[in-house]
Amino acid sequence: MLSFYDYLVIAFYFAFMAGIGYVCRRFIGNTSDYFRGGGKMLWWMAGTTAFMCQFSAWTFTGAASKAYEDGPVIMVLFFANAVGFFFNAAFFGPRFRQMRLVTSLQGVRARFGRKSEQFFTWVQIPLGILYAAIWLNGLSVFISATFGVSLATTIIVVGSVVLIMAVIGGSWAVAAGDFMQMLILMPVTVAAAFLAIQHVGGWGSFFDNLPRHHLNWTEASRTPILYLWIVAIIIKQFISTNNMLEASRYLNVKDSLQARKAGLLGMALFLVGPLVWFIPPMAASISHPNLAETFPQLTTPSEGAYVAMGLATMPAGMIGLLLSGIFAATMSSMDAGLNKNAGFFVKNFYHVVIRPHSSDSEQLVVSKIVTFIMGILVILAALTFAQWKEMGLFDLMLQFGALIALPYSVPLIWGVLIRRAPAWAGWTTVVVGFASSIITTGLFTPEWFAGVMGWSDAPLTPREVSDWGLLSGVLINAVVCSAWFLGCCLFHRTRKQEEIMRVEEFFQQMRTPVEFHKEVGLGAANDAQQYRALGIMCLIYGAFILLLVLIPNPWQGRLWMMFCSGALLGVGALLIWSYRRLQARGSIPANANPPQG
Repeated sequence: MLSFYDYLVIAFYFAFMAGIGYVCRRFIGNTSDYFRGGGKMLWWMAGTTAFMCQFSAWTFTGAASKAYEDGPVIMVLFFANAVGFFFNAAFFGPRFRQMRLVTSLQGVRARFGRKSEQFFTWVQIPLGILYAAIWLNGLSVFISATFGVSLATTIIVVGSVVLIMAVIGGSWAVAAGDFMQMLILMPVTVAAAFLAIQHVGGWGSFFDNLPRHHLNWTEASRTPILYLWIVAIIIKQFISTNNMLEASRYLNVKDSLQARKAGLLGMALFLVGPLVWFIPPMAASISHPNLAETFPQLTTPSEGAYVAMGLATMPAGMIGLLLSGIFAATMSSMDAGLNKNAGFFVKNFYHVVIRPHSSDSEQLVVSKIVTFIMGILVILAALTFAQWKEMGLFDLMLQFGALIALPYSVPLIWGVLIRRAPAWAGWTTVVVGFASSIITTGLFTPEWFAGVMGWSDAPLTPREVSDWGLLSGVLINAVVCSAWFLGCCLFHRTRKQEEIMRVEEFFQQMRTPVEFHKEVGLGAANDAQQYRALGIMCLIYGAFILLLVLIPNPWQGRLWMMFCSGALLGVGALLIWSYRRLQARGSIPANANPPQG
């Protein structure tokens, strides 16, 4: 299925990513550097990290399965991410940066107190492990289908590779890797989309032969369920992108303006990405109507729709680029997730509860040990998810977010907006939300909803049952959790003066723009290092892809190789030009060379 050239491309990808970790270790001098880049990153690095961390290989397996079966309705989920990032840029991103913290849960301590900090820490760490396990499972489904090896073996091998990378690299390696991986992923998915359209006979044939319900959404789902599902998706993604836990996306940038630009970049990428990502699986619904024959080893064969189209259309070497991009989607999320969770353990528990006087060097060592342990737990959890034969990845991911992650996130949005709620409002909202999830799944069943709507004579279809499971969890939890949190504001007079002063200081801090040159100093900036290091990386990877033009492919395949190479070489040249411009201006500080590790 894969040529020698594809294996060569994948091998180069892993070697290159490992090299990024080695190079970027020189940027790390303390735990602030390790967990948030010292608050020195430029917007284009932070924006691509925020973008890459918002999705995983699940996009090309579970979400691709939804596109294969139901068409472009899945794009609603990703366009909702763009809406969330718009609010990042307009409001939340700059204020998150202005918290001036190392981890986002330190913001929870400032807003809700130390007890709440520990509560949210010890809820988030297992949640983070479960999310990473779902991402790893999604990636492994894709790779298992491509290489023809067992799912369990793939999970262990791929998880081990990601684990090694996460332990070696800190936040600088994560951000640099995300930037490079975005530049690999976007061009190759554009190529995959155009090749898929060509394979099915062009745009006219594509639209003519799509299943009718792909373009007429109400044919496959009753209108009330469809519209409520869309509303629920928008609410869910808004909450997932704008709660205080996601402050880590912006704590790493230099200042408030850079945070705003990073949010706008994430929004732009989520407007463009879905337009090309889901063309191949929709085209596969035309050219591969029976994926069970193509991928008999998959419990949900439609999860292999993307790879099926790639294998059918891509020239030798390019399927390796595609797989590298799919690796990138999950590896970036897992790297960032493991780094963030390690930060929570070290800065919000170890340094606060166990060793308040521990040194930075000690904390760095503990961080790597904790990252390793969490990585092992992620692999074990992914192996467990692989046994859930009855639930596809699409349902698994969205229902996990609706019933478990959403109750955790709701108070972390309201806590940034409202200061009157007492400290206990945060953790009690999470508890109420978890109880609401249990009640929702037990009482508000699809059969109950069908009875309320008068549809008893026409049972819900499997798709409608799936959609109801998501929308009921999101809407009910969002309403219940918000009502509880806002209701707690009635007890604002019970707050102690110490708490009132702490919260006022927190909000005042969030309102105060970050002025990097005053607070950190221009001499601490490493803008030139970022331009130069990433520019060289782009040129190296772009040159490697350009060599793939020599593979004996048809001329069209070689042109697409040149397209992917040109994207990397063009961005690399732009970054090197920016570096030299700083050099010509004399803007490179005396410490521009990265510290030796």
